Amino acid sequence: MTLLGVVAHLAAAFLLPPLLLGVIQRTKARVAGRRGAPLLQPCYDLVKLFRKDRVLSRTTTWVFLAGPAVAVATATLAALLVPFGEPAAPLAFQGDLVLYAYLFGLGRFFTIAAALDTGSSFEGMGGAREATFAALAEPALFLALLVLVSLREDLSLSGLVGSGTGTLWATAAAPMALACVGLFIVLLAENSRIPFDDPTTHLELTMIHEVMVLDHSGPLLGAALLGAAQKLFVQGALLVRIIVPLPDGSPLAAWAAFLASMLALGVGIGVVESTMARIRLRQIPMLLIAASLLSAFGIVLVVR
Repeated sequence: MTLLGVVAHLAAAFLLPPLLLGVIQRTKARVAGRRGAPLLQPCYDLVKLFRKDRVLSRTTTWVFLAGPAVAVATATLAALLVPFGEPAAPLAFQGDLVLYAYLFGLGRFFTIAAALDTGSSFEGMGGAREATFAALAEPALFLALLVLVSLREDLSLSGLVGSGTGTLWATAAAPMALACVGLFIVLLAENSRIPFDDPTTHLELTMIHEVMVLDHSGPLLGAALLGAAQKLFVQGALLVRIIVPLPDGSPLAAWAAFLASMLALGVGIGVVESTMARIRLRQIPMLLIAASLLSAFGIVLVVR
């Protein structure tokens, strides 16, 4: 990939995630019959937060400061492993799918550590929930990727979503569909979306991700929200690249197809959140186990 392509990829990794959140929020407002906030409202919120001063508790250490920074850094590195509107990602090598998964794991670890660093039992409760549900979502992620690995015989994310995806949908539609459903469930769970969590409310008994950043303010809160938005965008980009094959030839046509697919994903998430209610915490493990089983069935269909 050329230097210009890398710059465009990084620009997309920073500029497009807030827009995806704006599409989701606007879709939910339209479904509810409201006008809704502007599409750029998440961008305005981030700019406002980065311009504010931060407030730090005297009980916190460098871990509290490192949490949001590591979340942005790991999400940005993971974005370099996933191709957006190009045939291959800026960083591509055999086995990069393992690095992709555990980059988000590293960001999650520091986010939980920052929550625990405040000394608040409330934030510790949110950290415990995050760790528990992430441990259940990880098998579903790897099983879904294993379906693609079995079909493509490649251990690189760029190879898994490269040319020939359309042929796979023609010859192995059932395992591909099961893997995509599992990845979509993991995307909702990993990013604290409905039905797993509601990032727009602060109900103490059900919060997961939001409770871990309650003590963050100013630029620290802005970085935490940016990292979360990047995580949603990168995981969504991987899903749409699996579902929608990019047209060959013109790079502009490929990027247009990718952006249209991400727009459709944002609308789809908004519709799901508008038509479903948040499930009880004790039901979340069952849904994540169901995602693992769906992906496992996909593997059975591939190797039968």
